[in-house]
Amino acid sequence: MHLKISHTTEYRYDEPVLYALQRLRLTPTSQPGQTVLNWRTLVEGAVVEVAYDDHFGNRTHLVSIDADRTSFRIEASGELETEDKAGVLGLQQSCVPLWLYLRETPLSKAGKRVRELARSVEGETELDRMHALMATIHETVEYKAGETHTRTTAEEALERGKGVCQDHAHILISAARALGLPARYVSGYLMVEGHPEQTASHAWAEVHIAGLGWVGFDPANKICPDDRYVRLASGLCYRDAAPVSGLVHGVASEMLNVSVTVEQQQQAQSQSQSQGNQSQTQSL
Repeated sequence: MHLKISHTTEYRYDEPVLYALQRLRLTPTSQPGQTVLNWRTLVEGAVVEVAYDDHFGNRTHLVSIDADRTSFRIEASGELETEDKAGVLGLQQSCVPLWLYLRETPLSKAGKRVRELARSVEGETELDRMHALMATIHETVEYKAGETHTRTTAEEALERGKGVCQDHAHILISAARALGLPARYVSGYLMVEGHPEQTASHAWAEVHIAGLGWVGFDPANKICPDDRYVRLASGLCYRDAAPVSGLVHGVASEMLNVSVTVEQQQQAQSQSQSQGNQSQTQSL
């Protein structure tokens, strides 16, 4: 499938900030199931300090916000070709050891409810149990925005019985690790038929299963990722894979506006390279 993606993040403040630093994980890479045709990220009102691949292999940029600014804007866009691999990425191809993905984080630490959930799933194989776990989370935790936030833990979301894709992913990761399976959080995009314009990116989980390698599970939609999905970044939990995160010094109140468009292109088209950038706009 040929997908065209646009992701805009805009921060506004009620008074100039003293200093701000943002970490961007907004650059997808070619890997099993997806091929990047073209991609660019523009930042307006900020300066790119450094670009690097973190220890999870995520392409990362650090940008500092110009002094005395009351707003800055990030625009990421591009096109990819995707393939339906039924969620299977394959064997581990990273210097990160699998045992690291068994490590708990504050967001993914298994409590009493998560451990009970993990013990309740049945299946003859690890793959069967993960499919059962995905279905149980989908049926147990209602998808409802505004009930949780980025600091909500897996245990808290399961107790509330409500949350968003981030919460579903954390619960599955936490339960899988409780069963002794390496698991990781994935951020990315999902094309939704009839709804190209969205208010946020997407998130799901991947579990390393013997004989298959990494396999994706999306409890929010009760499906293994197919050619409608695009991977951006991965890590132990949301904090390792958030598309945009950072810190701000000052007392200004922050207003955030996010716009995401994911749509299928009927015919592959190449974006023309932008000629020159406007003042205070830098391309990554």
